[in-house]
Amino acid sequence: MASAPGSSVRVRFCPSPTGNPHVGLVRTALFNWAYARHRGGTFVFRIEDTDAARDSEESYGQLLDAMRWLGFDWDEGPAAFDSASGAGGGPHAPYRQSQRMDLYKDVAEKLLAAGHAYRCYCSQEELDTRREAARAAGKPSGYDGHCRDLSAARVEEYQAQGRTPIVRFRMPDETITFTDLVRGELTFTPENVPDYGIVRANGAPLYTLVNPVDDALMEITHVLRGEDLLSSTPRQIALYKALIELGIAKEIPSFGHLPYVMGEGNKKLSKRDPESSLNLYRERGFLPEGLLNYLSLLGWSLSADQDIFTMDEMVAAFDIADVNPNPARFDLKKCEAINADHIRLLDVKEFTERCRPWLRAPFAPWAPEDFDEAKWQRIAPHAQTRLKVLSEITDNVDFLFLAEPAVDEASWAKAMKEGSDALLATAREKLEAADWSSPEALKEAVLAAGEVHGLKLGKAQAPVRVAVTGRTVGLPLFESLEILGKDEALTRIDAALARLTA
Repeated sequence: MASAPGSSVRVRFCPSPTGNPHVGLVRTALFNWAYARHRGGTFVFRIEDTDAARDSEESYGQLLDAMRWLGFDWDEGPAAFDSASGAGGGPHAPYRQSQRMDLYKDVAEKLLAAGHAYRCYCSQEELDTRREAARAAGKPSGYDGHCRDLSAARVEEYQAQGRTPIVRFRMPDETITFTDLVRGELTFTPENVPDYGIVRANGAPLYTLVNPVDDALMEITHVLRGEDLLSSTPRQIALYKALIELGIAKEIPSFGHLPYVMGEGNKKLSKRDPESSLNLYRERGFLPEGLLNYLSLLGWSLSADQDIFTMDEMVAAFDIADVNPNPARFDLKKCEAINADHIRLLDVKEFTERCRPWLRAPFAPWAPEDFDEAKWQRIAPHAQTRLKVLSEITDNVDFLFLAEPAVDEASWAKAMKEGSDALLATAREKLEAADWSSPEALKEAVLAAGEVHGLKLGKAQAPVRVAVTGRTVGLPLFESLEILGKDEALTRIDAALARLTA
């Protein structure tokens, strides 16, 4: 969906390239992207890579790949979304903070010159000592403004000692109130928002400076981000006012803070939690649309009685004002169930293509030359109705392409009870005489074998299934038998009988 020309809504997604993308980050990207598309606005993709110790080009590449896989087409950003559209770049380039350092240095100097910032010479030891004293006295333990109004003589003294200052922003002595798009009106008093650092002692700008400066220069109108950044908002609002005074910013954006995504034990889902890794879901074969559908429900809903919807339907309905501020719990089973519904929504041709990666090495245990396209096309419609994730296709269809079934020993022990040899022998006899062009005829053959031994179909078919497919659970047995073919199926039953009577 393209943005409307001249639209006033501009949102941004600005991750740091550190480690693998996680689902909380994806949810933030989703809500920003959906809001931009709903409002006909502009979706800016920006990379916050000023931390050289943690950022990496590998992670940067993973971010770009993840955005493309998820379908988050960006209007402005560091690289093309795809070669066809030519998207990428934009009027506010560059979109990587590591390429904008001179700009941040210039803004910091202007803030210093205007008195909105000052140099702080306090050592870490001094800061820690004063904070401990403040805590002991029951006072706020933030920065106490020690270097706010240093005399020239004291500055000279500190410099003579070889101290290298950081730059702090001077917070105004006033209460800051703003209306959060998700949480309503919020108020912060001065004693709870102390002066804060914006430039390190080595001259490197901090997130507290570069993020608002980039938002100002890129004319971001709505900042939609995680709840963990809520406490930084009053500081950024004060900085915005200073930037407006200096002619750098035009306005203060609207802020909306998204609810936490909780994991096991009602703890915030962190990057270290296995279920938070986006790569995990890709490797397991989640559909982008299935995963995004579920993540959208972590704080928002299309309606009270509709959990399954397309991204187009979400875009049509999404409004940040409808986001619930309460924490949302990540439920892997529900995520899988929603993904399964999206798998079933695919047309069969699309399903067969989406499964391709799991039908080849390194996932497939069969040799490439043993893969039979005709068999795959015939079995695919039956498999589509049973998968939760695409990676499950490998184990479901391996019996078709392996020389002999990969027998699951637990399944063998469960199905091959006393008397199974006699049942299998009867089933083989009935199947050999059956019409193999009809799954119904094969079912009747196994049913007839069960009747001979006083068994209903469910009990009768279990040994046949394990003999032919290697497992007690799988795709519809009689359709599988027909596709495998009479000769191969009977050969496998003979092998099972030989094992049972050995």
